[in-house]
Amino acid sequence: MPIDTTVLALNLRQACATMPSVSHFCRTHGFNRQQFNRYISGQSRPSPYNLARIAHAFELDPVDFERGPEEFRAVMARRRVATAAPAPPLDDAFPGDIAELRRYLGFYQTWHVSLSWPGQVVCSCTHLREHEGKVAVTSLERIEDAASGIRQRSRYDGLAAYRRGRIFVTERTRGDAPTFGQTIMLPLEIHQRLYLRGLTMGISWRKDNQPYASRMIWRFDGTHPDLRKLLGSCGTYDWASAQIPSVVAGYLSEAQPLTAG
Repeated sequence: MPIDTTVLALNLRQACATMPSVSHFCRTHGFNRQQFNRYISGQSRPSPYNLARIAHAFELDPVDFERGPEEFRAVMARRRVATAAPAPPLDDAFPGDIAELRRYLGFYQTWHVSLSWPGQVVCSCTHLREHEGKVAVTSLERIEDAASGIRQRSRYDGLAAYRRGRIFVTERTRGDAPTFGQTIMLPLEIHQRLYLRGLTMGISWRKDNQPYASRMIWRFDGTHPDLRKLLGSCGTYDWASAQIPSVVAGYLSEAQPLTAG
C-alpha cells in the first residue's frame, strides 16, 4: 500500500527540522533540491529507491515514514538519543569538588626548577577563576636569556579539578604546536594558608622536548593583586637570588620524595 503523500510530507518536514537546512541535507546526501521540495510540500512522492535513500540518510527504515506524525516524532527522538555523540572521556572529570576548589580561586606566583635552563628556577604566574561551572586556569611564563638572544613568552590554558584531597591542573600551551602539562598540588594545611606545594610535569622547551618532572610551589597573591608587579616577577632566577623566598628555595631543593601528612 503506497504511503499517504500528506503523511510522508509531514514526516519529511519533521525529519528535515533536525538538519541545519533542507539545502544542507540535499547537498550532503546528493538530492535534487527542487525535486526534494516537491516531496516535503506533498506535490509528489519519492520512488521506492529515493525513499530508501532518504530513510538511510536519517538512519531510519522506509516504513517509518508510514507512521502518524506523533509516532514518527517519537521514532526520531529515539534515533537522536541512540546516535548522540558520547560525552568526551574527561567531560565529568572537572571540576570535581567545586565548593572545595573555590577556596583556591585567585592569583599565584609559582616556581619550579627548570630543565631548559639548568641551575635556574622559573617564576611564573597563574590565575584560577570560575567559569561556567568549571575552574579555568591561565598561566603566563616570561623568560629572557640575553646571552642566547632568547625572549620567550608562553601562555598555558587549562582546567583545575579537586579530587580525593588533591588539586589537579591540566594545561595546554598556546600556539601552532601545543604541548600539555600536568600539575598536582597538595591542599593548604590547617596552619599554613599561603603556599601550595606539589609536582609539575611537562616537556623541556630547549632540550629536544625531553619530559621532566619538578617540584612546584605556588604562593597565593590574592584575588586583586598588582598585576604589573606580578607579571614583572616572572623570569628565571639563580638559586642564590634574594628574590626567591626561603620557603620556596627550601622546598625546591629538598631531595626526598613528596609525601602528604
